Amino acid sequence: MSLQATTRPPAQRQARAVRLGPRSVAALALVSAVGVAGFGWPFLAPPTSRIGAHAQDAPWLFAGVLVLLVAVVAAAISESGLGPKAVAMLGVLAATGAALRPIGAGTAGIEPMFFLMVLSGRVLGPGFGFVLGSVTMFASALLTGGVGPWLPFQMLAMGWFAMGAGLLPGPDRLRGRGELAMLAGYGFLAAFAYGTVMNMAGWPFMSALASNVAFDPHAPVAANLARFVAYCLATSLGWDLGRAVVTVVLTLTLGPAVLRALRRATRRAAFETPVTFDAAEK
Repeated sequence: MSLQATTRPPAQRQARAVRLGPRSVAALALVSAVGVAGFGWPFLAPPTSRIGAHAQDAPWLFAGVLVLLVAVVAAAISESGLGPKAVAMLGVLAATGAALRPIGAGTAGIEPMFFLMVLSGRVLGPGFGFVLGSVTMFASALLTGGVGPWLPFQMLAMGWFAMGAGLLPGPDRLRGRGELAMLAGYGFLAAFAYGTVMNMAGWPFMSALASNVAFDPHAPVAANLARFVAYCLATSLGWDLGRAVVTVVLTLTLGPAVLRALRRATRRAAFETPVTFDAAEK
């Protein structure tokens, strides 16, 4: 009598996204809700609120989001099938993204890491994408010395960026030019969304006396929204456009090869494929 390991042949396996369990979904929802409050409080608080008096405390307050991010990672690793193979892939992709970020140093929006986050989130799913985006931004901050109270905001924004790619339709059916066009379109729009969200993290801390586009805690929401739009157009439109164009170009040119490599690695890793043993006669 012998034990013979049987697994599904590699050619028949499909690249399966890393699933999300209930605790992971709950932790992700919690950290996203806190993140929305952290980014959008200038538009959520009424003009009569005294929250503006504590605006300078906000970076330290929302630095606590890092604790929630760690909880998301821990829950995902313990519950959602992130075994040694998936953790190894997470490390490789995060290191690659962190190494890509300083290439353009943000000059004119040349940030090639964004296209890798889009493709990775697409193949490996929204949960893995969120963890990857957050860990990549944290690793790149350590690499470039960009650690500060803005880091939790960057980690959240990049996590959402990669997670959104995992939520796009047709992960098992859509392939070829249609998929590339969809990913390029998402990357273009999400690049602007990332820049806009990050503007919300810093804009409220400008002095209202320094510029007529700064946040005014005594102004109504509509007036502050107009100020914010003017701030985005004046300060970040060029960078956001550059980031969007670079993401589209890299997605269309390198996307097919990177998608094939990611799907091949995911199939071979077989994160959730258990090994079974059948008794066989000698």
